[in-house]
Amino acid sequence: MTNWKNDQEYMSYVEDLMETPEVKLLGEFVQHYHSTRLQHSIDVSYLSYKLAKKIKGDAKATARAGLLHDLFYYDWRDTKFASGSHAYMHPRVAVDNALKITELNKVERDIILKHMWGATLAFPKYRESYVVTLVDKYCAIKEGLFPSLKKLSAKFTFNRKTTTVEETTI
Repeated sequence: MTNWKNDQEYMSYVEDLMETPEVKLLGEFVQHYHSTRLQHSIDVSYLSYKLAKKIKGDAKATARAGLLHDLFYYDWRDTKFASGSHAYMHPRVAVDNALKITELNKVERDIILKHMWGATLAFPKYRESYVVTLVDKYCAIKEGLFPSLKKLSAKFTFNRKTTTVEETTI
């Protein structure tokens, strides 16, 4: 993936948000075991922005909402809510937190609120919302599962001559 920091158009959309203490604080939270919430949010934001441009969607709203979609400050593995699951609650928390640092248009609000579609029943209204929703799932799998699979596969080597799998030492 192209370095997002060198993409002038992308940076023009999100630089103000990246400079806020609220977004920077996301770097202190683990998201999917192998990444921080900040890195996850940047990955979702930048890939979603690129896809929104390809489909001639609202790239700015997609980039900004992608960055803010997980703007919450608790460990989602530990925190429980009386009024709903993390999948249901954290988009609402993220919208509330985002509104403290910026205005949200209707597309940005929908992106953030509906990005857990699949885990929740809240259908996205805009194609940009579907983009962020799908990219979020892709990034979560990439961040959480692929490093674990890579580590597991490093334990094994494939012997082509005997077509057997042999365990190696770590």
